[in-house]
Amino acid sequence: MKNEKKAPQKTNGKMPASSKGNAPEGLHEFFVDGLKDIYWAEKALTKAIPKMIKNATSTELANALTNHLEETKGHVTRLEQVFSSVDEKPVAKKCDAMEGLIKEAGGIIEETEKGSMRDAGIIAAGQKVEHYEIATYGTLAAYAGLLGLDEAQQLLEESLAEEKAADEKLTEVTPGAVMAYVGSEEEQHA
Repeated sequence: MKNEKKAPQKTNGKMPASSKGNAPEGLHEFFVDGLKDIYWAEKALTKAIPKMIKNATSTELANALTNHLEETKGHVTRLEQVFSSVDEKPVAKKCDAMEGLIKEAGGIIEETEKGSMRDAGIIAAGQKVEHYEIATYGTLAAYAGLLGLDEAQQLLEESLAEEKAADEKLTEVTPGAVMAYVGSEEEQHA
C-alpha cells in the first residue's frame, strides 16, 4: 500500500503545523518577506512613475500614469496597514526584480526619441511592472488566505484589483500610441 500524503486541514481559518516542521510559520515568514519586497517596489515606483509621466507625449498615457501614481501611493499606505494587521513593522527589502524593471524603463526612455515610439516603450515597460505586481499581490493574498489573515488578504486583494485595472488601462492606451507611430512612419515612406 502506498503512503499517501494528506493535505493539512484548516482549523479556525489557520493552517496547522505539519509534522515535518512548522509549515505555517515558514509560510508566514515567506509572506512577510514578500511584503517587504513589494513594499520596496511600490516605494521605488513612486519615484519612477513621475519620470515616465514626464517623458510621455500621449495625454491619455500621461493621465493613466498620473492616476496610477496616486494608486501606487495608496498601495504603500495599504501595505503599511497589512504589516500592522500581522503585527509586523513596515520594512522595505530591496526588490531586485522591480529594480531591473525600473532600469529597463529608464533605458527605453533614454534610447528612444520623445514621441509615439517612446510612449509605446513606456507602455510596454509599465505593463511588465503591472504583471510583476499582479503576480506578487495575487500570491501574497493567497498566502494570507492560507494563513487565516483575513484583513491582510482583503487589503492585498484591493491592491491586486487596482493593478489589474492599471494593466488594462495601459492596454487601452496602446493603440493610440502605436498607431500614431505607424501613421507617421507611413507618411515618411509615402
